[in-house]
Amino acid sequence: MTDFKRIRKAVIPAAGFGTRMLPATKALPKEMLPVAAKPMIQYAVEEAAAAGIETIIFVVRSNKSVIQAHFGPDPELVSLLEQRHQFGAASAIRRLGEFAELRFVEQEKPLGLAHAISCARSLVGDEPFAVLLPDVIIKAAEPATLQLMHAYEQHGGSIVAIREIGSQEVERYGVIRASDMPSSSFGSSIRITQLVEKPLPSDAPSRWGIFGRYLLEPLIWDVIAETRCGAGGEVQLTDALNLLCHQRTVYGFIFEGQHYDTGDPIGYLKANIELSVHKFQQPLRMYLSRLASEIGCHHFPSAEDERQSYSCENQRMISTNGIDDSLQPKQV
Repeated sequence: MTDFKRIRKAVIPAAGFGTRMLPATKALPKEMLPVAAKPMIQYAVEEAAAAGIETIIFVVRSNKSVIQAHFGPDPELVSLLEQRHQFGAASAIRRLGEFAELRFVEQEKPLGLAHAISCARSLVGDEPFAVLLPDVIIKAAEPATLQLMHAYEQHGGSIVAIREIGSQEVERYGVIRASDMPSSSFGSSIRITQLVEKPLPSDAPSRWGIFGRYLLEPLIWDVIAETRCGAGGEVQLTDALNLLCHQRTVYGFIFEGQHYDTGDPIGYLKANIELSVHKFQQPLRMYLSRLASEIGCHHFPSAEDERQSYSCENQRMISTNGIDDSLQPKQV
């Protein structure tokens, strides 16, 4: 085993406008929307801490101080909870600031994911680091970030978490091409030769998508600086990694675990339902069973039906920004 630098720092980008979740995200950062009774960004923080990360760097917009407030100390609230003998809740609030050393840096303009990550350069320094996208929740026996760290210990290089996707899903993901296309073998790494951001199905180099977890070597800073703006004038991380894979080795790692894309309305609802069922168990299971019976859910769609329905409904939600047509002003 080669002696690579230990991964001590992680970057969590949280400076976007959350346009797929409007109007809910107009005043509240998308990353603070609750999933099973806690903000989605907290899942990323807990995963990083469980992987042994010592310093977590949040990239935020200037008006996203609510994220900093969430993880900051609140002795008044803790004292109140303890006075009411709510010791479990008091302990949970106290732990929010104890996951790791928490740092914050601003991205002044929304210039893309790669640009957001580059805003953390002065705090990360010249060492490899992890990136966790907070709108991707991954529940696994071993944290997804730790899985990538173990792969890094084996072969080094920059690494992206990958999973096989359906042909109708490729427009939602960065997609890779590899020197040897993988089987569905969890826990294996493959060398990437190309990355494409959200290609058309006919242009996709494979059906292997990138799922919101990265380990990046310091050369990425210079590569991001060389990366041209793509659609919308944004600097995409996928484009930067595509440049990087022609200079250094970039691996795709097939991670284990259940993933949830909470950045769009349907994925957000699915995550809330599934993670809430796991958390609240029998009472919620009984309620959902009764609800399904009341609305006559006697037929459950196939996986293919579900994917097609997901795509169509998600497009409708995005096109209307989640606003019910019945609430729109009528033309006279």
